[in-house]
Amino acid sequence: MTRVLEYESNAIVELLGVLPADRDAEWLRNSLQQAIMVEVATIGPYASALWSIKEPNTAVAKDIREVIFDEMTHVGLVCNMLTSIGGTPILADPKVVPRYERALPGGVRPDLIVFLEGLTKDSVEMFSEIERPEHPVAQMDSSATIGAFYTAIGEVFETQQHLISGDRQIEFSLESHGQGNTIVPLDTIKKVRAAIEVIKEQGEGTSASPENPFPGKPGELAHFYVFREMFRGKKLIKVSENPVVWDFKGDDVPLPPAYPMARVSEGGWANGGPNAPAPGVQQVLGAFNTHFSAMLRALEAAWRTGDSDTLGAAISRMGKMRTEARKLVQLELPDGSGKTYGPEFLYVEE
Repeated sequence: MTRVLEYESNAIVELLGVLPADRDAEWLRNSLQQAIMVEVATIGPYASALWSIKEPNTAVAKDIREVIFDEMTHVGLVCNMLTSIGGTPILADPKVVPRYERALPGGVRPDLIVFLEGLTKDSVEMFSEIERPEHPVAQMDSSATIGAFYTAIGEVFETQQHLISGDRQIEFSLESHGQGNTIVPLDTIKKVRAAIEVIKEQGEGTSASPENPFPGKPGELAHFYVFREMFRGKKLIKVSENPVVWDFKGDDVPLPPAYPMARVSEGGWANGGPNAPAPGVQQVLGAFNTHFSAMLRALEAAWRTGDSDTLGAAISRMGKMRTEARKLVQLELPDGSGKTYGPEFLYVEE
């Protein structure tokens, strides 16, 4: 069984503090549960920014959409890792669901506060901080990262290969969104290695290049650099071949017009003082939260049973979340600021 590790904890810090020689099967199961929680935590902020964009076919909207599908693939791959070693992913539990405006789960990057807001310079800067590489190729300081956590997970898989059983594996293709975007059964160490490589390099790129090695289109950048382009307002291009140097000196990358979705109050709009929702707004918020919670339950059920059809139900729920979110970002706050509501991503019991 997978131990429930609460969202607001230092679990990842504590796990990384365990001596490598003592990182056993339990360490690996608990680390994978935390990795799932981190991946799920990124989807709410990215989706809020996407749904706030007025014209969904702009280049920036398409880029954010591809990142979200990558993250959904990452969730699936890590869930397959966990069930393959005898664990069960926990997603639909109040203890583990994302909380905003808060730090990422497990104490990873405790200096970074993750929030829900429309597309703004502040939000895309926060997105790039989430995806920050261990060794960026374009001007950025380095510190402990999500990638470092995955490196540790990969190292323990090498010593615990005997645990890999291939139990309750889900197969689901999102290949149209990128070469690495198929959730595949992970029944060998070779396949686990490949999955960890996809997760790390789609987010961070490689130490030699900012390009995504598993792109949906030629030249697609890893997530970190996609978001840095949006923040800097310029394309990242190679400005020197010898030595290889990349810099933000390409074409302009303007942020498209977006509804001015305000930052969601900690714990939801009910805590928003003068912006606490009226009954009509609360109805839309409730519909969104219901679909979000049902999505998490469907994902959990898929890996509890190994039933790929249930994963399709989760993706269907995400489409319904988009419909409600697009309504919310057009509902003005009553405080006269001109800003609008947006999705809360609150978990509600069935």
